[in-house]
Amino acid sequence: MNKSLNRCQNFGAKRKSGSSGRHMTRGNISSKAERVRFPNLKPSMTAISLRLPVALLQCIKVAANKRDVFYQSLIKTWVAEKIRIDRSRSG
Repeated sequence: MNKSLNRCQNFGAKRKSGSSGRHMTRGNISSKAERVRFPNLKPSMTAISLRLPVALLQCIKVAANKRDVFYQSLIKTWVAEKIRIDRSRSG
């Protein structure tokens, strides 16, 4: 947290010193632009509430434990697989 505080203080000092805040390459971006890939970028997530019968949730937790993964991750994997299968059948 101390590092982020220092960054904020440095930013404030730069703003007070009279820097315009403009990016150096503005207006010249298109000539040097390259396509960039972000392979480690994770898709945005949203939290949901899912009500399951207790027995079903216990079965999912047992299956997840056998695979050494979190049960929420196993549920996401199973849902994604089912969607992929359904899309391939209908497409």
